[in-house]
Order: sequence, then structure tokens, then C-alpha cells
Amino acid sequence: MRLAAMFLVLFGFWLLLSGHYTPFLMISGAAVSLIVALLGFRVGYLDEEGLPLERIPAGLRYWPWLVKEMAKSTLDVARIVLNPRLPISPRLFRTRISQETDIGLVTYASSITLTPGTITAIYDREDREFVVHALTEAGAEGVREGTMDRKVRQFEGRAPHKPAAGARA
Repeated sequence: MRLAAMFLVLFGFWLLLSGHYTPFLMISGAAVSLIVALLGFRVGYLDEEGLPLERIPAGLRYWPWLVKEMAKSTLDVARIVLNPRLPISPRLFRTRISQETDIGLVTYASSITLTPGTITAIYDREDREFVVHALTEAGAEGVREGTMDRKVRQFEGRAPHKPAAGARA
């Protein structure tokens, strides 16, 4: 299943970038896509982490929510930048993480960074915390309250049973 999915992704990407649809080029693209997919299978990167097909349904629920949060944050940051007094209050703070998989950790860290006004600066593996930079107190509070943490736990296939992510300065 993963081999077929990888072949389709590679061939689809090739078709998208190529823009040429002559029989020879399409057969060549399919052959190269198949060879690369077979090599990936042989090398072992077509596992759950390399091609997480199981996460697609959860992603279809998570990604629209993330896009909405990114749009809201973009408007907030634009208002701040356009304000003549530039009401910023930058801060670094620590926030606990509840993700248990590499996919969950990367998704959560990337989601924080993709949301304008916040950046995941450090991953503290020992204390299971991220150090996050926020442009404003409201941005910091958005991370502290834990909605994104819970949504990412659902995305990674874990029940959001843990309480909201705690944070400390």
C-alpha cells in the first residue's frame, strides 16, 4: 500500500512539475517514479514516519483548524505592525508538551512557528518542553492555554486526555 502511494505521489509530483505530457516523457516519469519508490521501500523510508498514510484523515481535520489559526494570527500581527505605537511585549517562555511521537512533536513545533507571532526556539528533550518566543502576551497565552497541544495530540492519534499545556516563564 505504501509503495503504491509513494509511486502515485512521486509520479503526480513529476507530472505537476513537468508540464510535458508526451507518451515517452510520461512513461519515463512513471519508470523513474517506480524505481525511486522501490528504492525507498528497499532502504526502509516507506514506514509510518516516512509516509504516514494513517495520519491523512486526522490531518484533514487538523489542517483547516491550523489554517484558521494562522489567518487569525496574521491579522493580529498585521494590526500590531501597523499600529504607530507598536504595542509588542516580546517574551520567551517554556511550555510543556504532551506529544508522544516524532510526528506529533514536529507537527506541534511547526504549528507554533507557522502561527505568526510565535516561534518554537528550543526543544528541551529532558524536561519535555518547548521554549517559545512570542511577540505579544496574547500570543504567549494562545500557546499556554493548550488548544493547539490538544489538537496535535488528536492528530497524532492520541486521546487529548492530558490537561492543557502548562507554561512557565
